Amino acid sequence: MNSTHRFTAAALFVVISGALSVIAAPELPAQLVIHWNAAGQPDGTMAKTPALALIPVLSAALLVLFAVIPRIGPLRENITSFRPVYDWFVVVFTAFMATLHGGILAFNLGYEFDFTLFVLAAVALLFYYAGILLSRAKRNWFIGIRTPWTLSSDEVWDQTHELGSRLFKLTAVIALIGLLFGEYAVYFLIIPALLTAGVTLVYSYYLYEQIESQSGSGSESNL
Repeated sequence: MNSTHRFTAAALFVVISGALSVIAAPELPAQLVIHWNAAGQPDGTMAKTPALALIPVLSAALLVLFAVIPRIGPLRENITSFRPVYDWFVVVFTAFMATLHGGILAFNLGYEFDFTLFVLAAVALLFYYAGILLSRAKRNWFIGIRTPWTLSSDEVWDQTHELGSRLFKLTAVIALIGLLFGEYAVYFLIIPALLTAGVTLVYSYYLYEQIESQSGSGSESNL
């Protein structure tokens, strides 16, 4: 399967989202619930027409962006080196959006389930695949853990992404375990995700300073 086939699969999920909107529209109320609080209680609505269009249109726009990124990046040759796993991330992401859209429609059609837990499960799976993507990503300006220090050094990029990949996967596992804790489940995703962001940021800075320090010591010893 080549890149065109993978993006076709991703586009199919966008089409499915649109088709679900068309099929469900006659049975839906004039206002759709589109937001829930951490306890799983609905706390935000939107008029039916824009609500039905929101995720399909957003997914289509993001799909176009995902298709353009490998062609415009200053380091696009590095994206080419992990293009298959990048393409599959696009497929997984559009599937995630279609699943989210389907869940919103189902809830508004009267099906009873905890929407927050539904979303958390889907996000956890997306995080896990993001961890796989990070383990393969090479230095570029659009995809991965982009700090001033990872973008300045291939070594810092690789080591930071090795750690980031493990932390993203761990976050996903913790989030899935958190589904057992009801209204507290959201914290099993938010807290590990914030810690992951903080740890990878600090780690990339630390690695860069260590490498620079070793490089400076090596230069001095040669004088």
